[in-house]
Amino acid sequence: MFVGVNCQMSFFVFSKDNLIRIGAYKLIKHPLWETVVIILITLSSLKLAFDTFFINETEEDLRFWISYYTDLVFNYLFIFEMTCKLVAMGMLMDENSYLRDNWNQMDFFIVTASIFDMALAGLDVGALKILRMLRTLRPLRFLTHNIGMKLIVNALIGSVGGISNVFLVLAMVYLIFAILFVNLYKGTFFYCSIDTYVLHT
Repeated sequence: MFVGVNCQMSFFVFSKDNLIRIGAYKLIKHPLWETVVIILITLSSLKLAFDTFFINETEEDLRFWISYYTDLVFNYLFIFEMTCKLVAMGMLMDENSYLRDNWNQMDFFIVTASIFDMALAGLDVGALKILRMLRTLRPLRFLTHNIGMKLIVNALIGSVGGISNVFLVLAMVYLIFAILFVNLYKGTFFYCSIDTYVLHT
């Protein structure tokens, strides 16, 4: 039980003998847990794509409220997922805690943004538009729940230094040939507009 979890008291309340914490740990380690989360992320992403067709709907329209309550359901499910992981793994202080992982930090940011969005839904605040735009980051959660995609992204990030050196060399080659051909062909390709050609003829 609690393999790889170093936190002894999650939130200074839930010990490793606590039934709630044991239940949360068993839940996040269940074989179907990741599959269900990926399905939820997929449905949430499809819902975001669906919303683009009804972006100008008003509160009088039924589709507005269907979209609104569907969004609430997804938000609560993602909050439940994050809460289970926080209780089971601990939040931050101990090694291997939830927020010690960079991918979990991204998850935490996206879910926290959705919580603020829900809490301030009734207010007419300009910053809310930014919070609603952060919903578009939800598909990025595929990265945190897919080992293969994690490996690809980590490999890309690790190769940024080498790729930047390659781009620098390519830029220098393009610059050399650009200067060379400008000097060779300057004035050779004479160009004039149709109006100028008509005037001269």
